[in-house]
Amino acid sequence: MQGIFIDAGDELAEVFAKVRLADDPPVVVNRQEHVAAADLPRLLAGQDFVLNDHSHMPTAAMVTCVGLKHVIFLGTGARSYMNPEELAKLGITVHIIKGYGDTAVGEHAIALMWAGARGLALMDRGVRAGGWPRTEGMQLTGKTLGLLGFGGIAAEVARIAHGSGMRVLAWNRSPKAAPGVTFVDLDTLLAESHVLSIHLLLNDETRGFLSAERIARLRPGVLLVNTARGAVIDEPAMIAALRSGQIGHAALDVFTEEPLPAGHELARLENVTLSAHSAFRTPEASETLLRRALDIARRVSGM
Repeated sequence: MQGIFIDAGDELAEVFAKVRLADDPPVVVNRQEHVAAADLPRLLAGQDFVLNDHSHMPTAAMVTCVGLKHVIFLGTGARSYMNPEELAKLGITVHIIKGYGDTAVGEHAIALMWAGARGLALMDRGVRAGGWPRTEGMQLTGKTLGLLGFGGIAAEVARIAHGSGMRVLAWNRSPKAAPGVTFVDLDTLLAESHVLSIHLLLNDETRGFLSAERIARLRPGVLLVNTARGAVIDEPAMIAALRSGQIGHAALDVFTEEPLPAGHELARLENVTLSAHSAFRTPEASETLLRRALDIARRVSGM
C-alpha cells in the first residue's frame, strides 16, 4: 500500500522526514498547506491512504477518489473537516490520533488562562501602539477552575492548575475520577467556575453544547478558555455575552471558521485573547503525532 501526506507544508514535512523509518510504507509528501476540495481527486488518485493535517474532505469530492481506503487525520477533530459516517459508506475509514499532545495543549490552555486573567494581549497591543494601558487582572490563586469535559488534556490542565493553588472542578459525560479534582454536576460547574476551560470532543452531541442558555448560567464575569473546537460553543451567544460582560474574557485557540476571517467580531473585542489553533504545536507533540500516523499507516498496510 502507498499513501500521501496531502497538506504537510514545509514545517511538518521536515518533522515527517525526521520520524520516518526506512521500512515505513511509501508516502508522497505534498508540501501544500491548503488543498482545495477540487484538487482531491487528482492528488488522491492511486493512493491507498492519506495523512490529513487540516484539509476539508467533503463527501461530494471524495466520492470520486476510487481506491482510497483510509484517511489518517492528524488529531482528534476530523469532524470539523469531513463526515466520517458518509466516508465509511464509500469504503473509507477515518482514523484519528488521541493523546499525542496532551501536555502541549494543556500548557497552552494554562497560558491562555493566565494571559486572559491579566489582560496581557490588551496591554501588549496598547504598549506597541505607544500607549500605557494598565489593566487590573484576576489573581488566580484560590480561584475555581472548571473543566468542561475530562480527558488527557484536561488532566494536564488540572495538574498544573492544582499546583498553582486553584480549586479544580470538572464535569464529564461519563464518570471519571482524578487526584485533586472534584467532579460535580453541570449546573454546579457553570455556576462556581471563575475560569471555565473547554475540553469536549466535537460530535453531534457536543456541537453548540455551550449554548446561550448555558452561558446564561455561568458565573458573571467568567474567564472562558477554549482549546477544544470552536463549534462546541454557540459563537454568536458567546460574542453577545462578551459584549454584556456575562463572559468577562474569552481566551480562544479555536473558532467556528478557521482561519478566523479578517475583521471578525472576535478580533475587534478588547476582552478577547486569540491564538491561531496552535495549542498542539510543539516539536515534541508534532513528532509524536506524525510517528503515530505512520504507525497507523503501517497497521493498515499489514506491516
